[in-house]
Amino acid sequence: MSRFIVGISGASGAPYARRVLQSLANSDHELDLVVTQSGAKVLSVEEGLTLTGSVDNDLNELTRWLGHDMSIRSGFKWHQSHNVAADIASGSCEVDGMVVVPCSGGTLARIANGMSQNLLERAADVTLKEQRRLILVTRETPLSLVHLRNMVAATEAGATILPASPGFYNNPRTIDDLVDMVSGRILHHLGVGSDLLQIWRGR
Repeated sequence: MSRFIVGISGASGAPYARRVLQSLANSDHELDLVVTQSGAKVLSVEEGLTLTGSVDNDLNELTRWLGHDMSIRSGFKWHQSHNVAADIASGSCEVDGMVVVPCSGGTLARIANGMSQNLLERAADVTLKEQRRLILVTRETPLSLVHLRNMVAATEAGATILPASPGFYNNPRTIDDLVDMVSGRILHHLGVGSDLLQIWRGR
């Protein structure tokens, strides 16, 4: 059984986070979730998910959103983004990988330059320094030279930049098909098997 951290920051792309979390919630892996204040605003706008900072309320909202009772799920931890004393803020905490989905340009910049301001960014910093898997699902478009340089810096530090760019070779029919393709790629790079990713077999 592996342990993964999922971070949600303030960029558009909340459906990707939902699909990745649903897949991980269906597995036996341990799961840590941290959402920034900006990420919570995006979840509210794009998914109708209202996080108030109250653990009981937020667990109920997560359960409704994901279709899983997260309050009783074994191996699930819900972290407040300001709690930099959480265990995932330390390199001595054993985790197998982390994904930031979606990853905003500001979050990318702070991770790439080691300037953590909250638990999500600190956990990503720790993931890099301990040479564990870190996947940053960026979503900005177009990209400025600043974004590109930060992507290079994060890659050089050991992160995987995985833009939320779905392919069309599987002839998607719905938005969910597009979300599933990106989410399947994320899970694949985390080392988690899923039935979301349709692999190109050639012609």
